[in-house]
Amino acid sequence: MNRAAIVVLFWLCLVAACLSSSSLTADEASVTPGFWDPNLHLERPQLSGLRAIRFLTEDDNPPLDFTLADGAAAGFNVDIARAICYELQVGCTIQTRRWETIADSLLSGKGDAAIASLAAGPVIRARLDFTQPYYLTPARFVVRRDAVLPDIGPSGLEGKKVGVTAGSAHRAFIETFFPGAVVAPYPDASAVREALRKKEIDALFGDGLSLAIWLGGASSADCCIFAGGPYTESRYFGEGVGIAVRKDDADLRRALDWALARLWSRGVYSEIFLKNFPISFY
Repeated sequence: MNRAAIVVLFWLCLVAACLSSSSLTADEASVTPGFWDPNLHLERPQLSGLRAIRFLTEDDNPPLDFTLADGAAAGFNVDIARAICYELQVGCTIQTRRWETIADSLLSGKGDAAIASLAAGPVIRARLDFTQPYYLTPARFVVRRDAVLPDIGPSGLEGKKVGVTAGSAHRAFIETFFPGAVVAPYPDASAVREALRKKEIDALFGDGLSLAIWLGGASSADCCIFAGGPYTESRYFGEGVGIAVRKDDADLRRALDWALARLWSRGVYSEIFLKNFPISFY
């Protein structure tokens, strides 16, 4: 079985597992983020010179962006890109590339916009411009289903063992805002998850997006659930993910921002989010 087929099989299995999970209530399954002020009415951009948008995205990061067995691009970022083109009534091409090459490819003119989970920040903003974020990567607590905790807060976690990845922003956040918790660092995210599954810790604290994928997958053995949060403090967890454009493409950036706000106001964004993330990480 080739890599593309494996990616497709992985994602289909993940979706099936998430949809069949008996632990999800309707409210838990349908939580979607919103980053656009419903009272802010952006003017429709002038698109006379815009005939098509060439999007660049990653080729192996499911469920955000990946390549199907037939070579077609798929995933959350890809669905958002196609919806933007439909909203703007322009043509759309999507090129998949290795993640580390995308910024340079955009700067060299091989595409018009990058929708590849590039997190906005001071370093990359020196090279590229970004739309408003269309998703964040919040931090979340995960506990075992059979856990008995008074609450997921500083007092409720006092004296409790909380697993984190060593050297991560999540560890720094716990040590700052949950001083009574007993911090248990592990070498990587997989080790923290396994520690929770084996009841070596009372809770784990980590990246909500990757945890949502884990909770819906076979490796979690349906052991655990989200609790508390989400935590989105930018100082620790970043500014969020926007669509990148070259700095001289302000008109395109404005058009993308307008389209994203429209997708959210019409409910299209929520449909795309829940299609790709059956377990919401918010």
